[in-house]
Amino acid sequence: MNVVKERGALREEISVFCKRLMLNQSAVKLCETEATPKQEEFFHRVLAEEVENRERSRRSRLTSRAGFPIFKTLDGYDRHGLKLPSSLEWNDMETCSFVPAKRNLVLYGPVGTGKTHLATGIGVRACELGMSVKFTTVAELVMRLSEAKRVGTLERLLKEIGRTQLLILDEWGYVPVDKEGSQLLFRVVADSYESRSMIITTNLEFSKWGSVFTDDQMAAAMIDRLAHHGHLLLFEGESYRMKHALMKQR
Repeated sequence: MNVVKERGALREEISVFCKRLMLNQSAVKLCETEATPKQEEFFHRVLAEEVENRERSRRSRLTSRAGFPIFKTLDGYDRHGLKLPSSLEWNDMETCSFVPAKRNLVLYGPVGTGKTHLATGIGVRACELGMSVKFTTVAELVMRLSEAKRVGTLERLLKEIGRTQLLILDEWGYVPVDKEGSQLLFRVVADSYESRSMIITTNLEFSKWGSVFTDDQMAAAMIDRLAHHGHLLLFEGESYRMKHALMKQR
């Protein structure tokens, strides 16, 4: 490649960096008319480092705002006992390709089999890829929704949730929810339908959701919306916490 083509490619990258940094494109013209090759290379490096610094800061903010109870990644995740449906591959979770597609993941299995770890790891990866994520337990979400309705800020909270690209609801069905809480939770699920991706962790089979959410029809409507663009991941095996519990050691 000759020098003219090399500088042309460099200038194209400088133009992209300027757009990402919201800088005027006049800098590109100055590179073309006044900068020496060395000056242009230096300017390119400065812009590239600034873009990377801003991206790193953005990823850090996204991870901090997500509300993960503990930081866990997909690195070294033990997939023993995890069964994926034929419609989903591990790479779909590593790349978070299901998020822009607005598909849902329901992680179902006994307590302690790695559901929350996987949901957190996917959420952290989504943040690293620049996606907005919110992690919460169902009990915490229902409490926040009920309080917001009481003080008149429900719509504001729903809009805040609506700006999230990936909503992770942990411990679905672990605690019974009253009628008002069920209605509020249903609204979140209904608003999310075909608008954002959701991950739900649960140890409760679909047929029992009605007993937890007080209304069989409402539970059926939730399942219908989650399943339409969703994948069911099955977790089997012994609880990791019980397997390694100190109380079991002699």
